[in-house]
Amino acid sequence: MGMGSKMEGTSAPANRRDPYEVLSVSRDSTDQEIKTAYRRLALKYHPDKNASNPEASEHFKEVAYSYSILSDPEKRRQYDTSGFEALDTEGMDMEIDLSNLGTVNTMFAALFSKLGVPIKTTISANVLEEALNGTVTIRPLPIGTSVSGKVEKQCAHFFGVTINEQQAEAGIVVRVTSTAQSKFKLLYFEQDGGNLGYGLALQEDSEKTGKVTSAGMYFLHFQVYRMDSTVNALAMAKDPEAAFFKRLEGLQPCEVSELKSGTHIFAVYGDNFFKTATYTIEALCAKTYEDTTEKLKEIEAQILRKRNELRQFETEYRKALARFQEVTNRYSQEKQSVDDLLKQRDNIHCSFTVTKVVNSSGSGSGLSNGSGSKIAGEDSKAESPVDDGSSDGKDKSGKKKWFNLNLKGADKKLG
Repeated sequence: MGMGSKMEGTSAPANRRDPYEVLSVSRDSTDQEIKTAYRRLALKYHPDKNASNPEASEHFKEVAYSYSILSDPEKRRQYDTSGFEALDTEGMDMEIDLSNLGTVNTMFAALFSKLGVPIKTTISANVLEEALNGTVTIRPLPIGTSVSGKVEKQCAHFFGVTINEQQAEAGIVVRVTSTAQSKFKLLYFEQDGGNLGYGLALQEDSEKTGKVTSAGMYFLHFQVYRMDSTVNALAMAKDPEAAFFKRLEGLQPCEVSELKSGTHIFAVYGDNFFKTATYTIEALCAKTYEDTTEKLKEIEAQILRKRNELRQFETEYRKALARFQEVTNRYSQEKQSVDDLLKQRDNIHCSFTVTKVVNSSGSGSGLSNGSGSKIAGEDSKAESPVDDGSSDGKDKSGKKKWFNLNLKGADKKLG
């Protein structure tokens, strides 16, 4: 488990205990006291040191989960107010320890990572313990210079950045890039109390930006934020429509915003699944980047305002979407209703114009209505020429007799 001061996205254990109880700290403990307690317990139960002890692995998860709550001011406030119910445990993912995965699982993890699925990995307990014991080799990294190298997986290269008061006041930036698109972590260590060793305070996982992977830490005397990509990935998986609104929720405040004069310890940790990580690390004084620093400060403020606006807009959007779905359903229902009514009307019309089949026995006419009777009669005349002829003969005879009567009468008058 990455032992930075920010342990976002740690899975909740099956049986949850009070985070304060797990870390053996009081409710009014300071951030530093919580951090110190976590470091001690995380090293004690780290999977690297307890490979054959499944109980230690469960303790380690519990410690990490508790720290993920108490190290986050917002989550700590939510827990203090309403307990676990106030926390979105479904949105908390688990980091994996590569040393315990095995070859097959490591291959699967590497595949998912290649496909763009963010997978958080732990930092080797050996690296953390060596740092705490002060037995690591530290190479100097002067301000304004860069150093390139290759670091084995689950190993780290340590660098000491020495700054004076003027540089500390102006601000310091430390960045790592990899043109080979290697996976790595940029780590920052603090002096561990009165000990000679160093405890992990911050960590940044590399992100792909364009054709390189990079990570950076910015100590500029104002709040700088980092983007946790796993928050967006989880939101996308749960609700693709909500992913847009959760996009800025991945912004997490960096716990250290300034450095004092002196030597500060940074490290590049190899996070590739199989091969070494290629990197270039550089340390810069922000004094020569004053315009850039102001632009960053301004854009950070704009993003925070936009995040608040999106939270409000999401509520409006959800209401409008629900209303849209309601009227869309109504539209479908009304359309179906109109179609059904018109179909019934057509069927009724057809009942006036369609006749039934006439029986071959001739016992009945089989007519459906009056108009049909007329039509059938006409058809009957057409099929019976003998009857038609007889009728026509009677009509002619009658006409002839009538004319004869009139003609005879006329002859008598003439005579």
